[in-house]
Amino acid sequence: MVKRIAAFGEVMMRLQVPGYELLSQANTLNYSFSGTGVNVASALARLGHDGSLVTRLPVGAIGDAATAYLGRLGISGRFVARGGRYQGMYFLENGFGPRPGRVTYTNRLESSFNTAPEGTYDYADIAGRIDVAHFCGISLAMNELVRKHVFRFAEAVKAAGGLVVFDCNYRPSLWGEGGYAAAGPLYERMVKLADLVFMNELDAVHLLGLKTDKTTREDKLAELIPVVADAYGLSAAAGTHRSVNPDNTHSLRGYLYKNGAFHLSDALTFPVYDRIGAGDAYAGGILHGELSGFSPEKTVRFAAAAAMLAHTTVGDTPVSGEAEILQAMTRTAGDIER
Repeated sequence: MVKRIAAFGEVMMRLQVPGYELLSQANTLNYSFSGTGVNVASALARLGHDGSLVTRLPVGAIGDAATAYLGRLGISGRFVARGGRYQGMYFLENGFGPRPGRVTYTNRLESSFNTAPEGTYDYADIAGRIDVAHFCGISLAMNELVRKHVFRFAEAVKAAGGLVVFDCNYRPSLWGEGGYAAAGPLYERMVKLADLVFMNELDAVHLLGLKTDKTTREDKLAELIPVVADAYGLSAAAGTHRSVNPDNTHSLRGYLYKNGAFHLSDALTFPVYDRIGAGDAYAGGILHGELSGFSPEKTVRFAAAAAMLAHTTVGDTPVSGEAEILQAMTRTAGDIER
C-alpha cells in the first residue's frame, strides 16, 4: 500500500573530489544534491511510496538545479519553499586504507533552509496531506529557528494522527564542545513526540541520560533500548552496529525493537564504494517494511540489505528498488545479470 512520506531537512550540495585525491590535490569537483531528508524521501519513492521533502531552496540557478535534481530522484516538490540566497554545501574526500573519508561543511548557517523565517511552512496543511513525517537530529543542531520548525511540524503531524519518525543522527562536529549537554533536552523533547526512533545505545546514554554497567555494545543495547521504548512510549526503535575490518571491508548488523522483542539481521560483510547515506538507506528499509506490513524479522533483514547495497553505488542517495533488495537478501554478488 502506497504511503505519503514527507521528510523535513536541508538539501545540501555535495562537492566530491574525484577518486582518492585530497581537496588540496584536486582541481575538479563533481556535484550532486543530498541530505538525510533527500535520501530518505528518495529511498521510499524508489520503494513505491509517495516521497516528498519539506525544505527551502534558494532563489536562482543553484536552487533551480537542486529542484531539478530532486525531481530526477522521484521526490515531490509540493512542499518545497523558495527563498533566501545561499545553498548549504559540503566537500567530500574519499578515504583510503587507514585514512578516513572527510566531510567539510561550508556556508551552512547562512543557507536558505537555515534562515527560513517563521511562516515558511504551513505545518497543519502539510500534516493533513501525509501519513508519515521523518525528522533528523542534524536539523536540531542548526539553530533555534530551525528547531522551532521541527517541533511545530512534528506537533502538527502528531495532532493530525500521522506517524512521527526521528533519526537521532548526532553529529559531534555540528554541536561543538559540550554538545551532548546542549543537545540532550532537545533530543528528549523530540523522542517524546516520536513513534519510531532510529538510535543506538550511545544515544541512550549520552543524549537521553540513561546509565548502564554493561561492557559490550550488544549488552548495552539490549538493556537500554527497552527502557527508552517504555519510557517514551515508542512503537519501535531501530539502528545498526558497524565495524571496519582489517581488510577495509565493513560489517553491519541491524536491529529492530518492537512489541517488547529484539529482531536482528545477519551480520553482513561487504566492500565499500561510497559510505555516505547508508544509514538513510537502512532507515528507508525499516520504514518500508513497517508501512508494508512485513514481519519484524523480514523488515530488519530488508533494511540491512538496503544499507549494504547503498555502499555499492556512488552518491549519498539510495537507488535500489524492492526487487533488488529482496534479491540481495537471498544471494551474494555474482556475475552480470543477462
